[in-house]
Amino acid sequence: MGRNDARQVVMGRINAPFGIKGWVKIQPFTETLDALLDYPAWQIGKGSQWRDVDVEEASVHGDFIVAKLIGCNDRDAALALRGQEIAVNREELPDTEEGEYYWEDLVGLAVVNREGQELGKVSKLLETGANDVLVVKGEKEILIPFVEAYVLKVDLAQGRIEVDWGLDY
Repeated sequence: MGRNDARQVVMGRINAPFGIKGWVKIQPFTETLDALLDYPAWQIGKGSQWRDVDVEEASVHGDFIVAKLIGCNDRDAALALRGQEIAVNREELPDTEEGEYYWEDLVGLAVVNREGQELGKVSKLLETGANDVLVVKGEKEILIPFVEAYVLKVDLAQGRIEVDWGLDY
């Protein structure tokens, strides 16, 4: 399955094999560690190369998820999956509440300040513990805390985020 065939949301990455029976260790990118466990089927891949996989068993293990994927039966098969991303179809995710957004929806949006100056586009988001941070790439890279004080309006339909942020910050 190519990534463009269905709208996907990347929710984690396979970091390493776990044990010798084909289990993998996954770094989740979700707000809660166990969110990925709600989905019995995942897509795994990278770039434009994706395939569907069924989850035989999965659980939270410390700060990671460990999972046994159907068809991945030994350490070598698990090792071959290292670095692959885990995604689910966007349609399977719950709707967001007012003022909540999936990170995937914010990446690529233009960031414009009150004066109408474009600061760049969101390249990714960072989780700092206190709050999420927009990483905006334009002429230079800018880090903007994703909080009400700085983020005035997110307009997904127009593909832009209005911020209270100067060019010289």
